[in-house]
Amino acid sequence: MSTTRNVIIIGSGPAGHTAAIYAARANLEPLMFEGFMAGGIAAGGQLTTTTEVENYPGFPTGIQGPELMKMMREQSLHNGTEIITKTVDKVDLSVQPYKVYVGKDTYETKTIIIATGATAKKLPITGLDDYWMRGISGCAVCDGALPFFRDKRLAVVGGGDVAMEEALYLTKFASEVVVLVRKGQDDLKASKAMQERALNHEKIKFMFYTEVQEAHGDDMLTHLSIVNNQTQEVRALEVWWLFFAIGHTPNTKFLDGQIQLDETGYILTKPGTTRVVDPAQYAGKVSCGVATIPGVYAAGDVQDHVYRQAITSAWTWCMAALEAEKYITGGMSEHY
Repeated sequence: MSTTRNVIIIGSGPAGHTAAIYAARANLEPLMFEGFMAGGIAAGGQLTTTTEVENYPGFPTGIQGPELMKMMREQSLHNGTEIITKTVDKVDLSVQPYKVYVGKDTYETKTIIIATGATAKKLPITGLDDYWMRGISGCAVCDGALPFFRDKRLAVVGGGDVAMEEALYLTKFASEVVVLVRKGQDDLKASKAMQERALNHEKIKFMFYTEVQEAHGDDMLTHLSIVNNQTQEVRALEVWWLFFAIGHTPNTKFLDGQIQLDETGYILTKPGTTRVVDPAQYAGKVSCGVATIPGVYAAGDVQDHVYRQAITSAWTWCMAALEAEKYITGGMSEHY
């Protein structure tokens, strides 16, 4: 009897569980590797580090991030997904069925769905672990609208478009948003349009040549020790919350160059699909005619560096599961 799996899902955030639910309901008997502290994050992905989630449909008064992921996991299991709490070490896409290596074990599969997400970059400041999600986090759009941020001073670290976008978003709620930039104004990486919007906003204050040294507080963050890297002057900055807006690292290292990535490390997919681009046939341009690797799919935060929301992850992984089903049943082979 063949032991080759129909679908292996690597990753366990909203993306992975949506794919698992759809695949299980299609009787594909999916196997999910949810990871064991992969990328420093518990099984369930970034939402396990988030407190109140107010922008996911179906929960009028919000829901705690870990509780939401627990419910998704239970739904995956209820529909027939097998879940193993181990981290995938590597895959082999040069042979079919594809091989997935986990410790000393090797699994074969007809299709692979990559849902490993991206990890927010952090600065190695003193007190980071003590105040992570108790005064420090990595997504203003995810957390910034919570009621306890209203009319408070908030801080954002970064000088790119993401930092400007997050600072502008926070002005809807905060009394003041302080943007901490380690270089000068002329060195901002954000587009000129985004710079002008942020620099001219009455609620946004920029502190250039400034770095965060340490986070302080009691149960929650109360203030930061910051240093001017030109004068070496150290001062205290009272803030209610600090958001890192210095980018994300897509969790793709285990793929070992077998899938085409963009210049920032995110997986490239064929437009309008979740099918991954074949690096052996990539001509430097993503188009509707670009060659893909049959039966290999990616979406969610590992592929999306723009939206990075739970709801967009779920949407794209619904696509991935449906595409995998059609590929297995022979209904999509002509598209490759």
